[in-house]
Amino acid sequence: MSSLLAPAVRRVAVIGGTRIPFARSDGPYATASNQDMLTAVVDGLVERYGLGDPGMVGELVAGAVLKHSRDFNLARETVLGSKLDARTPAYDIQQACGTGLQAVIAAANKIALGQTESAIAGGADTASDAPLGVNDELRRILLEARRAKSLGGRVRALARVRPSHLVPDIPRNAEPRTGLSMGEHAAVTARAWGVSREAQDELAATSHRRLAAAYERGFFQDLVVPFRGLERDQNLRPGSTPEKLAGLKPVFGLDRDDPTMTAGNSTPLTDGAAVVLLASEEWAERRGLEPLAYLTAYETAAVDFVRGDVADGEDGLLMAPAYAVPRMLERAGLGLADFEFVEIHEAFASQVLATLAAWEKRGLDPVERARLNVTGSSLATGHPFAATGARIVATLAKTLAEQGGSGRGLISVCAAGGQGVTAILERR
Repeated sequence: MSSLLAPAVRRVAVIGGTRIPFARSDGPYATASNQDMLTAVVDGLVERYGLGDPGMVGELVAGAVLKHSRDFNLARETVLGSKLDARTPAYDIQQACGTGLQAVIAAANKIALGQTESAIAGGADTASDAPLGVNDELRRILLEARRAKSLGGRVRALARVRPSHLVPDIPRNAEPRTGLSMGEHAAVTARAWGVSREAQDELAATSHRRLAAAYERGFFQDLVVPFRGLERDQNLRPGSTPEKLAGLKPVFGLDRDDPTMTAGNSTPLTDGAAVVLLASEEWAERRGLEPLAYLTAYETAAVDFVRGDVADGEDGLLMAPAYAVPRMLERAGLGLADFEFVEIHEAFASQVLATLAAWEKRGLDPVERARLNVTGSSLATGHPFAATGARIVATLAKTLAEQGGSGRGLISVCAAGGQGVTAILERR
């Protein structure tokens, strides 16, 4: 009886990425679907790297968090509507705000094991076109009417419909287990870690300033493709300062004294899409493409936020990276001092600051602010849930390539459900 030999693990190269400018919900992309946006970024990548020929891309891995029933096969339908060869396999993936990075990891694993040579990974999300659910009682009545064996049975079932049943279920940014919104959970964590309003506003203003500077020097010229009249992220406020942000009223944590979280130091609801091109070194070499960086490690974690966060414990909803990163660094034999750049997804300024404090509590080195989110992050760009991971991977890979020589970058993404997805990019 024969057996298969374990394949050698190959390095996975990040070749490049494409995204559309992120837009505030109910704005320029109000009528754009997840598929519209995802197709736009895939086509941008295809045009930039000449990926339209048959067999050029092994597969597309992508997802969305807010999905209509029509999005059930989002990645594959995107292929069929894009400039990719229609024979490119595709599948959906979803892990809340970690979706984009998990899509990259899933594609990278196949490349590393030799199961494919290249892949596109990322995600899209529209808060403007969020699905509206049928009132649950109305849904039950309609199903009962469908199951009825006679016209009379259907009439009796439908006769129970009341005006209140016609009110749709509006999507809420709340955790099913606690009923609290992500912002309210973050406010609990901010109090638990003693994160000040001033520190949050300073971090938010820095994010806007650095994103504006990156646009001004042309950093995003080959990463962002215009879409529906936008050429830059709509949420970007180049003139943002801690003093201006200090004038905003708190919007989360109002049940306690001295709330600190405002619309200015929290990410807004956002529409957008982003993807990255991954490949083996051999694939890149055959096509004369210089990898920006290599994906060398990744780790996920989850915390018990239901008991921990609500009880003012440190295991907050968005604190799983506090556990994932130390585990990943231990496996890799690295410390935070070994990284030239650190990218922490800015769901909230308070969550970034709490994560930094938690890493230090677990024995990791402090992160110098000069190395943190050097081209701005989600507080300035906005945060289309499933797109953020791919945005960060492409941005960090280019940042590493831009500095030249060798270097490492760390990625940390928190996600709803008390989860975290982290990764390491290297250039050597």
